Amino acid sequence: MKRRDLLVGAAAGGAMSLLSRPALVQPAAARTLRFVPQANLAHPDPVWSTATMATINGFMIWDTLYGVDKSLTPRPQMCAGSELSSDELTWTFTLRDGLMFHDNTPVRAADCVMSIKRWAERNPFGQLLWARLNEISALDDRRFQLRLKRPFPPLLYALAGTSACFMMPERMAATPSNRAITEFTGSGPYRFLADQWVSGVKAEYARFETYAPRQEAADCYAGGKVAHFDRVLWSIQPDPATAAAALRTGEVDWVEQPLLDLVPSLKRARGVKVDNFDPMGTVYMLIFNQLQAPFNNEKLRRALLPAIDQTDFVQAIVGDQKELGRSGVGYFPLGSPSATTVGMEALTSPRNLARARQMVAESGYAGEPVVLMEPSDVAPLSAISQVAGDVFKRIGLNVRAETMDLATMIARRNKQEPVGQGGWSCFPVQWSGLPIATPLSNPLSANGRAGWVGWPTSADREVLRGRWLEARSEAERREISDDIQREAFSSVPFIPACQYYQPAAYRDDLTDFIRSPFSVFWGVRRV
Repeated sequence: MKRRDLLVGAAAGGAMSLLSRPALVQPAAARTLRFVPQANLAHPDPVWSTATMATINGFMIWDTLYGVDKSLTPRPQMCAGSELSSDELTWTFTLRDGLMFHDNTPVRAADCVMSIKRWAERNPFGQLLWARLNEISALDDRRFQLRLKRPFPPLLYALAGTSACFMMPERMAATPSNRAITEFTGSGPYRFLADQWVSGVKAEYARFETYAPRQEAADCYAGGKVAHFDRVLWSIQPDPATAAAALRTGEVDWVEQPLLDLVPSLKRARGVKVDNFDPMGTVYMLIFNQLQAPFNNEKLRRALLPAIDQTDFVQAIVGDQKELGRSGVGYFPLGSPSATTVGMEALTSPRNLARARQMVAESGYAGEPVVLMEPSDVAPLSAISQVAGDVFKRIGLNVRAETMDLATMIARRNKQEPVGQGGWSCFPVQWSGLPIATPLSNPLSANGRAGWVGWPTSADREVLRGRWLEARSEAERREISDDIQREAFSSVPFIPACQYYQPAAYRDDLTDFIRSPFSVFWGVRRV
C-alpha cells in the first residue's frame, strides 16, 4: 500500500486559461516594470548567499518543486505530485509536463537531484534532511526518488520555497555550495539578463516566453506564476529621497522599502499607494560571532539580555508610526505557529542596566574589542546597529562600530577570523517571518562551523530541533518550540530586536500584488 500526495492543480475552465496570457495589447513602456529594491543585488546566487536580495532574485528566475500558500501549506509547483511509501521512507516525485529552462532545454529529474544536493550542503533545513537520507536518485527524466533512513515529515515544506530550494540545471547545481555560480540559467517566469547586471547600479530581467505557469490562482509561493511584464528593471537607489521622488514623478513604479520618514508624504502623493504585502512582517536580530572573543563567551551573551529594550529598537525604526513595529518578540516571529511566551521575561521584565553591567563583569569579559558592523545603506539595519552600540557601551563593552554598505557586510560576515584579521563580533540582520517560522530555520541552527554565520554550537538545541522534525502533531511541535526558546534564552544564539511591518510604495496603476514575505513579481500587472 502507498499513501499518495498527488495534488494536481485542476484546470478551472476557460477563464483560468487567461493565467498564461500577459496583457500584450499595452504599449512597450507599459509592459516594463521599474522597481527599486531595498538593497543592492551583490550576487544572484541564492544558495551561496543568504542575502534577502539574492532570495528575491531567486524567486524571480528559478522555480521550486513545491510552494507554500498563505496558510503555510505546501502545494505542488514544478511537481505534478509526490508519492510516499507506507513505511514513510521512500518519496517519489513526478515533474509536471512542459517545464523548461531558460536555455530552452527541458527540466529533468537529474537537474532536481543535483539542485537539492547543492541546497542541502548549505541550508540548515537541507542539512537535517541530508542527515536522514540514504540516497537521492533520478528514476527517469520526470521522476526522482529520496530514500530515507528515518521519516522526515516536513519534507514537502522543506522543498516549498521558504528555504530557497530552487531548481537549476545540473551543470550549474554541480558547483560546490561554497562557491558562487557564474551562470544564471533559470527555470522560473523571468530570465536574468546577466550582461545587464551591474552590482550597485541595476539588474534587468525579461519574461520567459516558454514558462508554463500552473493553471490556478497564485497564492503566496504557490499557484500560477504569471509574468505580466515583458521586462523588469531593478534600479539600485542608495538615496531613499531620490527613490521617493522618482516614484512621485512616475519614473519608477515600485519602491520596495521606502524610508519610513517619507511614507506619510507618499500616502498623500497623487498617483501613489502605500501598502504592506508581508502579513508576517520582518524580525530584526543581533547576530554574534561565537567562534571568536568576546562573544564566544555564553555568559557575556546572556549578560546583554537585561539591557536590551526592544521598544528602543522599534522607536528607532518606526518613530511615530507605531503601528508598524512590535516588541515582545522571542525566538520565533509573532503570529507564527511556533511563537511562544516561554522565557520572555528575559526581554519583557523591567530593564536593568546595572544588573547587565554586573553580569558583564562576572562573565570574565576582559575588554576585548567588539566590532559592530553597521550597514549604512539600509535604514532599519543602521538603526538597529546604532541602538545596540549605545547599549553595549553603557554596560561596559569596548565597542568599535564600523559602517559599510550592505553588500560589503554580507561578504565580510562570512569571515571566521578574529577581528584583528578582518573579522567581526556582531551585526544586525533582518529575516522575513515565514522562513524563520519553524525551529529548522537558519538562525536557530546550532552545528558550529557547518551552520549559518555566527556558527553557534548547542548539542541540546540540535536534539530539540531533531525532535521537532519528528513530531506528528501541532501540539507536540508547540511543546518542543517552548523547549527550544527556553534553551535559546540560556545559550543566546542571537538576540531578537523587534518585529517590523515594512510598507511598500507603488504607482496606483499597479494591482494584484502577491502577499508574501519576499517581494515576488508574478501576478502584479498594470491596469
